[in-house]
Amino acid sequence: MNDWPQGWTEDRGRDRYGRGAAGERPESARVMPTVRRGAPPSGGTRVPPQHGGRHDAAPPYGAPSTYGDQRGYSQGTVYSGSGGGPGGRGTASRPRPNWGRRVKVGLITLVCALLVISVGTYFWADGKLRREVDLAGIEERPEPGKGTNYLIVGSDSREGLSDADKDRLHTGSAEGKRTDSMMILHVGDNGNSLISLPRDSWVTIPAFTGSESGRRIPEQQQKLNFAFSAQGPELLARTIEYNTGLRIDHYAEIGFGGFASLVDALGGVEMCFDEPVKDKNSGADFARGCQQLDGAESLAFVRNRYNVEGGDLGRTKNQQKFLAALAKETATPSTVLNPFTLYPAMGAGLGSLIVDEDMSLFDLMSMFWAMKGVSGGEGTQMNMPVAGNFAAPNGQSAVKWDMARVEQLMEQLRADEKVTVSGGQ
Repeated sequence: MNDWPQGWTEDRGRDRYGRGAAGERPESARVMPTVRRGAPPSGGTRVPPQHGGRHDAAPPYGAPSTYGDQRGYSQGTVYSGSGGGPGGRGTASRPRPNWGRRVKVGLITLVCALLVISVGTYFWADGKLRREVDLAGIEERPEPGKGTNYLIVGSDSREGLSDADKDRLHTGSAEGKRTDSMMILHVGDNGNSLISLPRDSWVTIPAFTGSESGRRIPEQQQKLNFAFSAQGPELLARTIEYNTGLRIDHYAEIGFGGFASLVDALGGVEMCFDEPVKDKNSGADFARGCQQLDGAESLAFVRNRYNVEGGDLGRTKNQQKFLAALAKETATPSTVLNPFTLYPAMGAGLGSLIVDEDMSLFDLMSMFWAMKGVSGGEGTQMNMPVAGNFAAPNGQSAVKWDMARVEQLMEQLRADEKVTVSGGQ
């Protein structure tokens, strides 16, 4: 039996190509018959599937092959796409990305990151507050009214200032600390009110025993700033409560150094002047027009009182004017959304801020936003109603309150009513 394919013999030549070729050139490609899977070729016999119906399973040892005369066919492997065979790159379909899931995961990650940053910032800021004032220990306090009352004080404390800082800020080297500004901020449902208290106000200093010194101060008539210099924040709050009948709920104080550092951290504050301002005592020296004030210049402006129309009352108006500009600068997107500005400003302000023992960060934020609103034109901003200046018994010039209007104003604040009383003279 000839083992060569049908029609091929050695006698027909070893160098020829293809079956029945007449020449040395390879024969052209031929079309092979297509056989439907599972059906026998023409003239063949269908071979039962081997091993559980799989055509591609190998027959047992010694069994006849499914190829040849029986012409069985293997199922083979089906690949999708061009070049999808074994080892090929192929274009097999891939699952489409789940963009909804990706967006959800991204939002959850962002929220978690913001939460961690917020919590960390809260505890960092809370740890910077100096809770040193004990309002709860003040004797003979008025009954609480509606709304919340803050006593805000700017002191001339030189704490933490070097000799070079004192020269730069024109603070001098006085020992202790006195009040340069005092304001009552009322936060309520019927509008917020900011009332400046002239430090030369002639008031009754009530009898008081210092919690730290233990020294007893008898009742006396003095300027309002005497209370702060004699026994600090507690006696000042006690004096204001005694003369107004308004309960002080929270206290906040900032000194010279902290004030200047806060302004510098914000990059300065723009102020506009109708006339040139010059004062050798505070260091104020400003030309007419608008200009950017740094920390030292801002401090000089709010302290200037000697060539200001109205004296101490005129200075309180300048302080309110500056406060409005400072609040506007603090609330700008360039400050709030820029951590390189926001965190230094918070550090400078909080690190030098003295508050009462019950002040929380939420109370502080409420105070700040109320000040910002009042300074921006929302609510009432005014001086304590006064009758005018007079010569005090000790020979000094002092400011006398208009008690009829003061009592009406305090009654409106206690009841959290809309303020209708006018301030100043």
